[in-house]
Amino acid sequence: MADAATSPDPDLVSALRALSNPVRLQLLLWLREPERHFPDRAIADPGEVGVCVSHIQAKAGLAQSTVSAYLAELQRAGLVRATRVGKWTHYRRDEDRIAGLVAQLGETL
Repeated sequence: MADAATSPDPDLVSALRALSNPVRLQLLLWLREPERHFPDRAIADPGEVGVCVSHIQAKAGLAQSTVSAYLAELQRAGLVRATRVGKWTHYRRDEDRIAGLVAQLGETL
């Protein structure tokens, strides 16, 4: 059993768990360049507000509930942020958090 000083950070473990699913990883990759992957689909600025979940769902070709569950997992891990615009929810990457996790992973391993 590992002691607390050598145990991995729970936030890092949560992020790695979220990234272990290939579809969640793909969603995060698409959100890295929203203008490229979701052209002419935005009601709001995709760089500022994010991409509407309905556009993500259409591109993924999965049920809305599945895409929402995947995005919720990414949000719980701190990898994306959700913003409400009217009745729609938009998602964008949390670049600061992702950079911090990459640095933390480098220090941990």
